[in-house]
Amino acid sequence: MVIVIGGMIGLGKTTTASLLSKRLNLPVYYESVEGNKVLPLFYKASEEEKERNRYPFLLQMSFLSSRFDAIRKALCQDNAILDRSIYEDHYFAKKNHDLGNISDLEMDVYDKFLNQMLDVLTALPKKSPDVMVYLKGSFETVLKRIKERGRSFELGDELVDYYHFLWKDYDEWVHSSYKASPMIVVDVDQVDIVNNPSDFDLLVEEIEKYR
Repeated sequence: MVIVIGGMIGLGKTTTASLLSKRLNLPVYYESVEGNKVLPLFYKASEEEKERNRYPFLLQMSFLSSRFDAIRKALCQDNAILDRSIYEDHYFAKKNHDLGNISDLEMDVYDKFLNQMLDVLTALPKKSPDVMVYLKGSFETVLKRIKERGRSFELGDELVDYYHFLWKDYDEWVHSSYKASPMIVVDVDQVDIVNNPSDFDLLVEEIEKYR
């Protein structure tokens, strides 16, 4: 079984993946945050440094590469959980393009690589995940969770507008654009799968329907 965990930054994808891994005895491909040399530069660089060094494009291509590697391995094994996946990657690229952080030419290059990668997946025996667990929540919850996990490069009042720009269209985009598998929606403002065992059990029951 292949499960992808989706959702806005800070809403608990890694924790959810870890809990499901223990319950379902599935390996996890975590999002490549630790050791990603570009990520802190993207958050902390000045606008001039971003423009000069093209950090937004470099970061997006770095994530795209790691997400392709993870989904390809997961589909070949037919036995994995992915903390974020290649299917949502385009949203972040598009939003940074909308902000002017990624140029038109860079977006064309990105789209070409993404389409080639998706074509490769269609040639695999298993072509897509079995289900996505999509975590949604209010913007207040997003900010609270980002502060609680305490990654220094993610903190700063200057980033609040950027997070809101990503958050405000995320839910609509997922429901209109994600077509790879069925989706289970978890509203983290209403359901606590981390601290409430009955909520977690209900999620596992829903996932098991897609085995």
